[in-house]
Amino acid sequence: MTVLLTGFEPFDGAAVNPSWEAVKLVPGVRAVQLPCVFGQALEHLRAAVLEHDPAVVVCVGQAGGRPDVTVERVAVNIDDARIPDNAGRQPIDEPVVPGGPAAYFATLPVKACVVAARTAGVPASVSQSAGTFVCNHVFYGLMHLIATERPEVRGGFVHVPFAPGQVLGQAAPSMPVAMVAEALTAIVAAAVSVEGDLRLVGGSLH
Repeated sequence: MTVLLTGFEPFDGAAVNPSWEAVKLVPGVRAVQLPCVFGQALEHLRAAVLEHDPAVVVCVGQAGGRPDVTVERVAVNIDDARIPDNAGRQPIDEPVVPGGPAAYFATLPVKACVVAARTAGVPASVSQSAGTFVCNHVFYGLMHLIATERPEVRGGFVHVPFAPGQVLGQAAPSMPVAMVAEALTAIVAAAVSVEGDLRLVGGSLH
């Protein structure tokens, strides 16, 4: 079974992006780096799906400030960029896919993926929002591609914390890249092996 993992290039002046650094360490998968650019990221993702014909696609991005690995539940059809992307683009209140549904749920077993990461010794939780920057753009674009062209594919998105080197001198949470890779390896295993999902608490109050 072919599994495609994607991570992002660095953005917003950073030297590294832990999503890509961790994805490169996951064994047995096809790893592809996406540009942190609206539109171009989806073009690269589509090309990777066509090239590798995966059964499972897990896109990974950085969520600086989050303390744990978060498996995203829902992608929304909106681009609303707080900062410019790497090409200087800053869409505001624009749809990812004009005329597309308001939202898509991930087709990964989200809660089983969280449990798998925790069992591997990595803090993890369900997230209800992937933001409105390029991460959500890619997540929604992936799910739209699956819904309209590749219904046999399972897909979703995972956010990861800063790497330790990114927060030197800051009071911000971080996680070693190797630990993130362990979580992603466990998440991939759950995505491949778990048919449904676990009925466990994974909600939030806000």
